[in-house]
Amino acid sequence: MNARLRQLAGALLVPFLLPVQLASMLFHFRAGRLRAARATGDRGAISIELALAVIALMVIAGGVIFAIKALATDVTSKVPTTDPVP
Repeated sequence: MNARLRQLAGALLVPFLLPVQLASMLFHFRAGRLRAARATGDRGAISIELALAVIALMVIAGGVIFAIKALATDVTSKVPTTDPVP
């Protein structure tokens, strides 16, 4: 039973986590290029890679905020607004 639930959760979460995973891989790629530019001493490349890394980090943060906001909207629509006890 546990294995089935794990597979179901994985199947449902993978489509939602793909953009976050892509942004995370982009951030790691940019951070690696930043380290390489820093090792060679290329100051122009360092600033460009830092700017791109910040943009990638903002995309990740935006995705997380969007997911939390969508979840909050979904949950608040399910909360009853009337008192069930007379």
